[in-house]
Amino acid sequence: MIMRLLPFFALLSFFVHAQIPTGYYNSAQGLNGNNLKIALHNIIKNHTVISYNAVWNAFPKTDKKSNGKVWDIYSDVPGGTLPYEFTFITNQCGNYNSEGDCYNREHSWPQSWFNATPGPDSDLFHIYPIDGKVNGMRSNFPYGNVSSASYISMNGGKLGPCTNAGYNQTVFEPINEYKGDIARGYFYMTTRYYLEDGAWGTSDAVNKSEILPWQLSVLMQWHQQDPVSVKEKSRNDSIYKRYQNNRNPFIDRPYYADSIWSNVVGIFEKAAILNSAFSLYPNPASNSVFIINHSATADVEYKVYNVTGKLVKEKKDILEEKLAIECEELPAGVYYIYINGLNSISRLKFIKL
Repeated sequence: MIMRLLPFFALLSFFVHAQIPTGYYNSAQGLNGNNLKIALHNIIKNHTVISYNAVWNAFPKTDKKSNGKVWDIYSDVPGGTLPYEFTFITNQCGNYNSEGDCYNREHSWPQSWFNATPGPDSDLFHIYPIDGKVNGMRSNFPYGNVSSASYISMNGGKLGPCTNAGYNQTVFEPINEYKGDIARGYFYMTTRYYLEDGAWGTSDAVNKSEILPWQLSVLMQWHQQDPVSVKEKSRNDSIYKRYQNNRNPFIDRPYYADSIWSNVVGIFEKAAILNSAFSLYPNPASNSVFIINHSATADVEYKVYNVTGKLVKEKKDILEEKLAIECEELPAGVYYIYINGLNSISRLKFIKL
């Protein structure tokens, strides 16, 4: 009888997560919006950086299932029959031709988006052991919801056109059980590397370390639909104690995401109805960007937001053929202009050089 209970207690000890260190988030108390993001950044920055090669050796401690196999979120079928399983080290990639050949290091925030900068390139909070073939198919596409898939993995992950407002290009959609994991990894990345992204690049989903509103809206939905799991808590503790000496705040305290970004997502979703009544020129712009009117003269109100959701300009005016917005004083980056007029809201994006 005792022998039969031992595996249960071994499993229990694996899943019981440690308490958050006393006082770890004290400096973030009572804050919201960008002030909260800055406070969390200061808490989790200066983590212990492991080498990129050491990521392989970390996986058996951070991503091991109770049966000792690799916990691959792109092939796992919670409560169902697995198409295949990987053994640590033995099935490490390597070359692959099809699913089940080997597992790779998946940067959920693709390396090309941050130019493989040391630090984020080995940050375990966004790197997972993933089937090599599926990793290759996901490539560096953003995440989003797919209705008409061009590719479906064995566990149901999908690649295809995005159905979320604001983006209609190719995206990858993991299964529902791991959408929240991905989202909270992104919340960590944008917070951990806030203002430390000078060498980073841009993509359709991010501007350096800032998540663009359409992608943020997707991730916030996934964060809410797929709550923090015991797996995530255990992984968070393992990364903190064994490797990086920092934590993912959005696993420890999921409500931090709403406190920081609910306003940004709200602005974006209110402008989900897009039309072609207006356009911008020139784009990119250095000194001024013009709203070009393709319809009737109208009383309009425009608001300009940066990628963090901060309002940087607003004005009510009469828009005839064109209307100038001075932008010379704005920092370089991506901005969104919301134009309320002609009985609808238009969302336009421009780049300040």
